[in-house]
Amino acid sequence: MREKEKYANDIWHSGFERYLTKQPWRTVKKRDAATVLVAFFLILFLGALVFVGWFDASVFRGISRKPTLTPTGMPSEFPLRCATGNLKQTCPENYPTKHNPTTNPDRPSNLTSTCPSYFQWIHDDLRHWKETGITQDMIERARKTAHFRLVIVNGKAYVEKYRQSIQTRDMFTLWGILQLLRLYPGRLPDLELMFDCDDRPVIPSKHFRGPNAAPPPLFRYCSDWQSLDIVFPDWSFWGWAETNIRPWKNLLKEIKEGNSRTKWKDRTPYAYWRGNPWVSPIRQDLLKCNVSEQNDWNTRLYLQDWVKQSKEGYRESNLQDQCTHRYKIYIEGWAWSVSEKYILACDSVTLYVRPRYHDFFIRGMVPLQHYWPIRDNSKCTSLKFAVEWGNNHTKEAQAIGEAASNFIHEDMKIDYVYDYIFHLLNEYAKLLKFKPKIPPGADELCPETMACPTNGIHRKFMEESMVLSPSDAIPCTLPPHDPSVLGSLRDRKDKSTKQVESWENEYWEKLSKKQ
Repeated sequence: MREKEKYANDIWHSGFERYLTKQPWRTVKKRDAATVLVAFFLILFLGALVFVGWFDASVFRGISRKPTLTPTGMPSEFPLRCATGNLKQTCPENYPTKHNPTTNPDRPSNLTSTCPSYFQWIHDDLRHWKETGITQDMIERARKTAHFRLVIVNGKAYVEKYRQSIQTRDMFTLWGILQLLRLYPGRLPDLELMFDCDDRPVIPSKHFRGPNAAPPPLFRYCSDWQSLDIVFPDWSFWGWAETNIRPWKNLLKEIKEGNSRTKWKDRTPYAYWRGNPWVSPIRQDLLKCNVSEQNDWNTRLYLQDWVKQSKEGYRESNLQDQCTHRYKIYIEGWAWSVSEKYILACDSVTLYVRPRYHDFFIRGMVPLQHYWPIRDNSKCTSLKFAVEWGNNHTKEAQAIGEAASNFIHEDMKIDYVYDYIFHLLNEYAKLLKFKPKIPPGADELCPETMACPTNGIHRKFMEESMVLSPSDAIPCTLPPHDPSVLGSLRDRKDKSTKQVESWENEYWEKLSKKQ
């Protein structure tokens, strides 16, 4: 709209006004006067178009109007269309049902090539059903802890809710899936799944061993080596309203700007952590490592009171303002923590306390390349050594921080998050041994039925993360399943972690001898 206004102003200043100033009005010929009048009314007409365009966008936003067409005839934008008055909110019928991408020179070429290596874990997560397939009975057994059942039929989403999730996790998870359907309309096959929005995995592998085992397929945000829960990107990629954390695409830009404010060598040479310690004993144990009159473990730890922050407008919670230390600590909470990706996105070296759980992308990151491993049973001494090592090997430490940041900003941009979900659901659907049908009590989902009834920050984040038109490219290509590659990666991680622990032991042995 600003471009329209600028265009109209340019016409006025460069054309009509300049014409009038070239000669006195009294010397204008009749033919020239007629030309001036035509130009004058033309400018009034253009100004009216600009005004109507602005008025339409600001006052009647969401009311149906024809979208702009691309050269191929494909609408370029499908904004949110909310019903007004007492009209019942329905799902629009004009969104494309087939994905016909066009070539766009502005889209990075790597987004239409092979997917990042961590996508290979999709095969590993689904391997438990490779021989048996997935039956309707298996899915029903996953209902025990599920918050909702999602069914996709003919490119449309239907949901059957069973219980309320923590905060609005279920809402924004479903919102993200809807955006995927808008990004790649018609590409996903029909499917049915159960989703658990709680933290810890609940499908223990020890109960489902042998070639004929039939574990219930259950999606959630994290899992561990003892569980079979299927890992899915968490809700906060589309915004975490309860903590005022914006959707991933725009937040990532803000963190990148925050990164550029302070060079790594000029950052505070200590390990930084801010969070809620009361969600788990391991975090409470971390607080023992804070600086005190007796000890300085090279850490600066701060408590996060979300209730207080919400009352004060989250002034101390802006993630883009927290890239000020050379080192940042990641430690799990009740399970895996959403904070992981935000910490890794800084150029700071992530001091990664040995985890139990994993999300969908961390399995593609390696110690000493993307982060520095920290012992979970001796946090204080491990953290102190890590900071000492980094401050004495600044070039190497800075490289680790930058590698992690590049991984998050490039291999974890929102395009790849959508592609990961696409391939995960597509491979999952191939395993189904039945034809999915719409449950009798299910509700059809679309952006209008989800966003229009909401308001405040929830509505704001939905609008901010909404996909306005189909993608102009196809999803990246999923790497084939290669167990040897994943095995080599595991070995590399173990070797790197043991190397760090060896350095750490040597450091403390030498220090004790000096004393």
